[in-house]
Amino acid sequence: MKMYDVVPGLEFDEKVDLEKSPAWFLDATHSVPPWTPMFGWFWINFCRHGMQYGAEKLSLPTVKGWDWRFKDGGGYLTLNLVMDKEEQDARGVRFREAIRPFIDDYDGLWGGYVNEMLGHYKRLKSTDVETATNAELLANFEDTINVCRRMWEIHMHMMYGVDTAFILFENICKEALGIDDTHPTFHDLLRGFDNKVFQVDRELWKLSKTAEELGIADVILNSGAGEALASLGDSEAGRNWLGQLKILLDEDGWRMQRMAEINLPAWVEDPTPAITSVKFFLKQGGEFNLDKEREGLARRREEATEEVLERIPEDQQGWFKMLLGLAQKTGAFSEEHNHYLDLHTHALMRRSCLAIGKRLAAAQVIDDPEDTFFLMPDEMRAVAMVPDGFNLRHITERRKKEWKEWCSKENPPAILREGFTMDDAMGVLVQSNDPIALKVVVGAMPVPKPELNADLYGICGSGGVAEGPARVIMKEEQLEEVQKGDILVAASTAPSWTPVFGLLNGVVVDRGASLSHSAIVSREYGIPCVINVFEGTGKIKTGQRIKVDGDNGVVYILDK
Repeated sequence: MKMYDVVPGLEFDEKVDLEKSPAWFLDATHSVPPWTPMFGWFWINFCRHGMQYGAEKLSLPTVKGWDWRFKDGGGYLTLNLVMDKEEQDARGVRFREAIRPFIDDYDGLWGGYVNEMLGHYKRLKSTDVETATNAELLANFEDTINVCRRMWEIHMHMMYGVDTAFILFENICKEALGIDDTHPTFHDLLRGFDNKVFQVDRELWKLSKTAEELGIADVILNSGAGEALASLGDSEAGRNWLGQLKILLDEDGWRMQRMAEINLPAWVEDPTPAITSVKFFLKQGGEFNLDKEREGLARRREEATEEVLERIPEDQQGWFKMLLGLAQKTGAFSEEHNHYLDLHTHALMRRSCLAIGKRLAAAQVIDDPEDTFFLMPDEMRAVAMVPDGFNLRHITERRKKEWKEWCSKENPPAILREGFTMDDAMGVLVQSNDPIALKVVVGAMPVPKPELNADLYGICGSGGVAEGPARVIMKEEQLEEVQKGDILVAASTAPSWTPVFGLLNGVVVDRGASLSHSAIVSREYGIPCVINVFEGTGKIKTGQRIKVDGDNGVVYILDK
C-alpha cells in the first residue's frame, strides 16, 4: 500500500502556507510532546472544523476561527481574520443576537450539549468490542469519527461564547475600573464555583477516607500506585475498595492521562492515576480542602462585586452584571469541557482504534494493536473489514521512526514569513481579539521588569507570593514525586493533575493563559501561579528553592 501524508491536505507547506498567512503559532499547550499520527489527524481535521464552525455560528466580528496545519507532530495555527470594516460591523450585529442564548440561559445551553454528548458516548460504548464483527467495529470507528467532529462543534461554539464574554468583561473592567485579568480584584470576581472535575476529585477524596476506614491506607501511601494496585487485590478489604473505585471509574474514568493524545491508557483501563490521586489526599489528610477554600472565595466574590458596582456608572450596571454573570461561567466551563468533551471523546477514540488494532495484529497486518496510532483512518478503512493478505508494517514502522525523531527535538514556537517578526505576529494576535488565542492557548507575552531582577518573567495566573522547593514534572506518571509544600514546575497542567494542587505552595508553567488549567485551578486553591515563563522547566531543577511572585508574574531561583 502506498504511503500518504499523515494529514492529507493539511500538512504544513512553507511556500504555500506562508503566502496565506505570515505567522503560524505552535499549539504548545496540546502538541508538546509531538502527537502520534492518528491523533494528529483527528485534532487537525476536527479542531480546525470546530473552531470555524463556532466562530461562524456566533458570527464573531473580527475572526472566522483558526486554520491548522500538521508539522512533525506539532499543531500550527493561524487566525482567519476579518479585515473589512463593513463586514466586521455586519458580523457584530449578528453576534449580539447569537450570544443571547449564553446570556439568557447558559446552564440550559451547556446542559443540553452535555446530555447530547453523553447520548453519543452511550451509543459508542454499546458496541461490545470483544465480540463485534469486523463490520461492526468499522461502523463503530466511523461513528467515533462523527462523534469527534460533533464534539468539536459543541466545544468551540461554547468556548467562543463564554470566552468572548470574558474578554468583553475584561474590556469593561479596564475602562471603568482600570484593572485587567491579572488583577486580584478581577480574580476575586470570578472564582469560587464548583464544577464536575472538582466533584470527581471529591469522590476520590471520599475513597481516601474509605481506605483509612478499611485499614488499607498504608498500602497506598507506602508504595507506588502500580504496586499498590497489585497488593490491594490480595486482601478482602483491598478488593472491596477496588470495587468501589471501579464503580467511580466506570462512570467518570473516561479521562486520558495526557489530555490531547490517545497513546496512553484511560483511567478506566488503568486505574493507577486514580490511585495516585487518592494517595495525594491521604498525604494531605483532613477534609476536602477545596470545599473550605471555596466558602471563603464565595464570600470574597460577593464583597468584590459590591465594591466594584459602586464604581460602575448606574446606566452601565445592567450590562456589567450581565457580562459578569457569563464571565463567571468561564472557570467552570474550562474545567468541565475537558471532562465531558475532549477527554471522554479521546478515550473512546483509543478504545475504537485498539479494538480494530487487535484484529489487525491477530491477522499479522500490524505487529501491535497500538500500531493503529501510526495509521490514518483511510488506511484503517482499507483493511478493517477484510484484513486478509494485507501488510501495513512498512507504514507503521516508518511513521514510528519519524515520530521518535519528532520527539527527540523541539518544534519552533512559531513559523514566520521572512521579515515578519514575533512582535508583528503578536500584533496580529491582539488585532484578532480571538478569545481562545488570547486567553487559553497562546496568552499574553511576558514583559521583562529589570527592576525586579528576577530569573524568569511571565504573567500572573494567580496572585500571591510563596517559596518552596521546586518539583519539575514533565509527565503525569511523575506526579507521585510531589510532596507537600512543593512548587510545581511544568510545561503545562491538565485536569487529571488537579488533586495535586492541594499539596502545592505555588505553580510555574512554561505556557498558559488566564483561562488555562493551571491558572484557573491555582486561583481556586488560592495559591500563586506564574504562567508563560517559557523556560521554567529548562532553567529550574527539582530541589532548588524558588520564590513565586504571582502578583508581579516573576520567579526567583534562590539557590542557584
